[in-house]
Amino acid sequence: MASKDSNKGKKGVIETDYRTPGLKGAQTTTLFRAVNPELFIKPNKPMMAFGLITITLCVGYLGYLHAMKANDQQLYEAIDGEGERLMRRKASKWA
Repeated sequence: MASKDSNKGKKGVIETDYRTPGLKGAQTTTLFRAVNPELFIKPNKPMMAFGLITITLCVGYLGYLHAMKANDQQLYEAIDGEGERLMRRKASKWA
């Protein structure tokens, strides 16, 4: 207890047996750290913001392309069983 008494200050007892929480204080191999870097690297907020904006723009662009493709489908003239002429969009055989 002599070591704890010598560490007393204005804020009380300072623990000397403090362990780093999470996996940073655990014994791991280099391979584990290489495969799971997100567990050991401090988060980089500007890079996270850049990635979020980039993913959002990519998804938005794909949605825009899908909307333009849906609006730009070619029409053809079809005749139904009663002899009426109808304008229909070309449908994909896959859908």
